[in-house]
Amino acid sequence: MRHFLKRWSWRLLLTIGGVVLIYLSWLLLHIVYWERYNPHTSAFMQTRLGELRKTHPDAKLRHQWVNYEDISVHLKRAIIASEDSQFLKHSGFDFVSIKHALEKNIEQRKWSAGGSTISQQLAKNLFLSDKKTISRKLEEAVITIMLESILSKRRILEIYMNIIEWGHDVFGAEAAAQHYFGVSASALNGRQAAYLASMLPNPRYYERNRQAEKLIRKRDIIHRRMPLAQVP
Repeated sequence: MRHFLKRWSWRLLLTIGGVVLIYLSWLLLHIVYWERYNPHTSAFMQTRLGELRKTHPDAKLRHQWVNYEDISVHLKRAIIASEDSQFLKHSGFDFVSIKHALEKNIEQRKWSAGGSTISQQLAKNLFLSDKKTISRKLEEAVITIMLESILSKRRILEIYMNIIEWGHDVFGAEAAAQHYFGVSASALNGRQAAYLASMLPNPRYYERNRQAEKLIRKRDIIHRRMPLAQVP
């Protein structure tokens, strides 16, 4: 009986190891492909689309890919100033920000801050759900390492700006610029870019509350910080 259990335990471990290896290979192949070709959707976009189609079966997302050079440098600076000031210096994880976020969460006794870098946010948006679990954070960490190992900082930022959520059905810089200001992503000025960046933590709420005091205050802070932000 002991020999039987030992044999099946090894088989189970090998099966689990094989499944994990296949999953990691699947992730890796996608990221390698995206080094040259653009992802036209993401796991998060598909989740939002599914939610919309529960009440509107013909719903579509507003999304249009634009190349890195066709996005205003103001928006690049605003996003880095707002979301990840150490973007060009770290290798995917900003441990100082993570430490501060953990301290804040412990103090408030709830998960209110994440300390995630742009690379971590991209990993989550491309492949994962928005559930805050330990297993999902581990997956996010593995994917972040892959992204940082294979893609340049410029490419990471380009993909990020093209797939992040900016409203109820609004995804990417081009759709956001058109939706909120009636201009292309390349034509955004500094204050417009700071406004869009300030929306990122809660875009669907701020779409409905476009003059919220917290939003305007954060826009002004980001606008002041933008000249110091380094872009790839």
